[in-house]
Amino acid sequence: MTNRPLRLGFPVKVMGKPGLKSNDTRRWQQSPHLKTSLEYLDAILDYLVEARIDMYRMSSDLAPYATHPDMPQFHSMVAESNAELAAIGRKARDLDIRLSFHPSQFVLLNSPDPALTEKSIWDLASQAEMLDRMGMGPEGVLVTHVGGVYDDREASRARWIEGYQKCPDHVRRRLVLENDDIRFSAADVLWIHDRCGVPLIFDYQHFWCLNPEGLDLRNTLERVMASWPKNVRPKIHFSSPRTELREIKRKVTDKDRAAMKADAPAKGPLTREVVKATSRFKTVLLPPIWTGHADFTNPFEFATFMRTAQGLDFDVMLEAKTKDLSLLKLRGDLLRYAPDVAARFGLQAADAMPDDMLEEELGASEEG
Repeated sequence: MTNRPLRLGFPVKVMGKPGLKSNDTRRWQQSPHLKTSLEYLDAILDYLVEARIDMYRMSSDLAPYATHPDMPQFHSMVAESNAELAAIGRKARDLDIRLSFHPSQFVLLNSPDPALTEKSIWDLASQAEMLDRMGMGPEGVLVTHVGGVYDDREASRARWIEGYQKCPDHVRRRLVLENDDIRFSAADVLWIHDRCGVPLIFDYQHFWCLNPEGLDLRNTLERVMASWPKNVRPKIHFSSPRTELREIKRKVTDKDRAAMKADAPAKGPLTREVVKATSRFKTVLLPPIWTGHADFTNPFEFATFMRTAQGLDFDVMLEAKTKDLSLLKLRGDLLRYAPDVAARFGLQAADAMPDDMLEEELGASEEG
């Protein structure tokens, strides 16, 4: 691990530059291929250099249908793309850009269905193979969650360890386990680490959403950081919760119509518009759900967290809805409101995005 500044990264979708695709999204009939996805990734790397961003999570669909059990014609695409993978990996290393994967929620090492576990290991093996062929170092990780509870938390935790031990070596070298927001807490993943040694990802928002054990933030961070190999810089996930009212479409019910006829006072959730007797749907306003990610990262919350984590080194994957735009906005916010935190990320005046430029980028992304 070097003394380089901490990194800020974002996942998958680029919003700061129109037209950049994260993977080949063509249907199987059009013969999509990893080679096409790597051309898109090459353009994203160029954008990252331009935007001074040095960490990025690649799409989990980078190799389309590569592990689809009923489409063997796609199963060899990773090996077929060896030269292209090596070239993109060499470029990322030369640019000192940290790359990673976060396989989908359907990858479950603790499923009680052995067939689903086997398929999940195949998915992980394919993505680990891509990182290997790219020549990415140990910082190139695969992030996963524990999975389902299946009516028995203790058995599900233990079954994850069994699934992990069934993974081939090249998967176990890269796999890292993240606490989630509704099923398995930081205490759960620490329990798993203590029994099998898998490194852990600390997710800040998930920690606040699910911490029934009442763990201390700083102590938990230290324990999670210690789960990583000494020569590998850990990374964490950070996001702020949504705070605005949620707009939800609902059908107008017979009860609603009866209340309209009776001219009864409004009850229940607020409605965005006047609901007429002929309306089929209504838009209701509901309070936020704290597991939802905000569009942008709250700089005061982030600065407070980073000060709590003083002395601990880790890169930060920002999981805001506006992706790279949130990262660009946060850099300027830190320079303005928390220069001590900005210094840890090596931020300079050139890293601050002017508000008028941000407005242009947001407008372009909406049009796209």
